[in-house]
Amino acid sequence: MEPKRIREGYLVKRGSVFNTWKPMWVVLLEDGIEFYKKKSDNSPKGMIPLKGSTLTSPCQDFGKRMFVFKITTTKQQDHFFQAAFLEERDAWVRDIKKAIKCIEGGQKFARKSTRRSIRLPETVDLGALYLSMKDTEKGIKELNLEKDKKIFNHCFTGNCVIDWLVSNKSVRNRQEGLMIASSLLNEGYLQPAGELSKNAVDGTAENPFLDNPDAFYYFPDSGFFCEENSSDEDVILKEEFRGVIIKQGCLLKQGHRRKNWKVRKFILREDPAYLHYYDPAGGEDPLGAIHLRGCVVTSVESNPDGRKSEEENLFEIITADEVHYFLQAATSKERTEWIKAIQVASRTGNNHIAH
Repeated sequence: MEPKRIREGYLVKRGSVFNTWKPMWVVLLEDGIEFYKKKSDNSPKGMIPLKGSTLTSPCQDFGKRMFVFKITTTKQQDHFFQAAFLEERDAWVRDIKKAIKCIEGGQKFARKSTRRSIRLPETVDLGALYLSMKDTEKGIKELNLEKDKKIFNHCFTGNCVIDWLVSNKSVRNRQEGLMIASSLLNEGYLQPAGELSKNAVDGTAENPFLDNPDAFYYFPDSGFFCEENSSDEDVILKEEFRGVIIKQGCLLKQGHRRKNWKVRKFILREDPAYLHYYDPAGGEDPLGAIHLRGCVVTSVESNPDGRKSEEENLFEIITADEVHYFLQAATSKERTEWIKAIQVASRTGNNHIAH
């Protein structure tokens, strides 16, 4: 019997020899993790046994790299993986931890455990809390805050976080709120913005989080950016990033010149509707942007040069300027989700005339 595939998708993996970060197709099985150079490859480039392994998340060994987790095998070998965004990292970590636990207990991996996990009342599901904090209607309001001649976009104050936790009945008092907010900060669900909150994180204080109207924080995938009295040109450029993120993840993209396919991390933002793509292995600046206002997006049944091959789940975006982009999703379900999300975004762009 072939081992059960629990989860699969693109993650960026740090090479064990040259320490370079490269996107890989990663498959989580019940007893190990296989990684492939390409999704279509038949044999894996490597395999990590899970028996006796430990998992560290978040792994902050690489400073600027966000959403990294580490697996340490019984032979004390470290394997580092980077997800494209927070929820994706958490989903992988949850499943890997569960797989390790099942091996230890001699159980089969099952998505729905009939045995309810015993929860202490004071343990809080930080992932669920983070999602409700981000809720556009009932969550924490993201603001543009000014301080020291800088404007912090998509951000909120420390005391707002504690106010929200208390009024939402997530905590009984502000002291408890501080503990939860510090956990959210340590796990990467909140990020510090500005000197005051950054210094508190780096300092030796008992609580790295500050219940303070001058301490600024932001959600890691909110499109946060800081402006220093920027020129008009900068503001126009930043306009692309003002939209709320509605979908993100890795897709294969075909190059315009060489027609070769590369894994890229995509972030879709609504009004003004843009799809930015990045090198998943690093670089905070996008490699390019696809303006979606008035675009057409359709699924493609065979690949553009007519060859029937491993290229399935393709779709095409044709922009209003008639630039064609060919993209490939990992599954037909994922392709449908991207097409729907892009169609919605392309319509949000229509109601607003560009300034």
